[in-house]
Amino acid sequence: MKNQTHFEVIIIGGSYSGLSAAMTLGRALRSVLVVDGGKPCNRQTPYSHNFLTQDGETPQAIAEKAKEQVLKYDTVKFHQGFVTGCEKKEDRFEIVLQSGESFTSSKILLASGIKDELPDIEGFAACWGISIIHCPYCHGYEVRQKKTGILANGEIGFEKAKMITNWTSDLTLYTNGKSTLTKEQSDKLGEKNITVVEAEVDMISHDNGQLQQIVFKDGTTESLDALYAVIGFSQSSNIPEILGCKLTEQGHLEVDSWQKTTVEGVFACGDNITPMRSVSNAVYTGSFAGAVINKELTEESY
Repeated sequence: MKNQTHFEVIIIGGSYSGLSAAMTLGRALRSVLVVDGGKPCNRQTPYSHNFLTQDGETPQAIAEKAKEQVLKYDTVKFHQGFVTGCEKKEDRFEIVLQSGESFTSSKILLASGIKDELPDIEGFAACWGISIIHCPYCHGYEVRQKKTGILANGEIGFEKAKMITNWTSDLTLYTNGKSTLTKEQSDKLGEKNITVVEAEVDMISHDNGQLQQIVFKDGTTESLDALYAVIGFSQSSNIPEILGCKLTEQGHLEVDSWQKTTVEGVFACGDNITPMRSVSNAVYTGSFAGAVINKELTEESY
């Protein structure tokens, strides 16, 4: 970094949403610093789908091409590192990196994403994003009409099962313990020939991330081609908490229709603000946030 320590905007997170915002701001001639730790949540996913012009490309290839294009704008700088602190000081924000470096800006854009909270099941992490998947729009077509499972329970499991029936008729709901489905929900799943298995999961048998069997604690096994899993998440960065940004009941950053957080001067985009986790949505929210920030900077100069 050549001596520049103050920027109009600092973007924390340099994946799809952060880079999209950086491009919008770069094209608006704004000085921007993108800080990224290099650990996107989809780093294990082999292919990305449902994004026009990039369907079937690897997530890494999309990100690398995006970064290359964004950095052609002279006012945009990229810095590898983890932001460990952020403080609002009068009319500016100051971020501190794990390396001890610090930078200031007029606005902060949180594009830091979320962190999946994987269950403590042997083999699950190795398959996550490969054959244990979360989104049918991203991965469902590739496993269409294959033997498929859903790891979830109760209302969430019921709704997920309803959705996935559009992609396969060979479907089983694994509740990993006693079912909390209502009788009405169980009956409706039965009408659709969706089996409910209540046995507790012991481990996932796989070959380099390709799911082979679910092994249950009672010693039984079931072979599968793919497994949808509904799991929890948390914000991947503690900077929103440090700044005092409010979260929704679901755990996303609370933003208004202009993607402003509850802290003045702090905006957010990408997976940290919405359950709609997709490359296309991340790009959209990043582009929109960039335009809103540029407008706010313009208004403040008059």
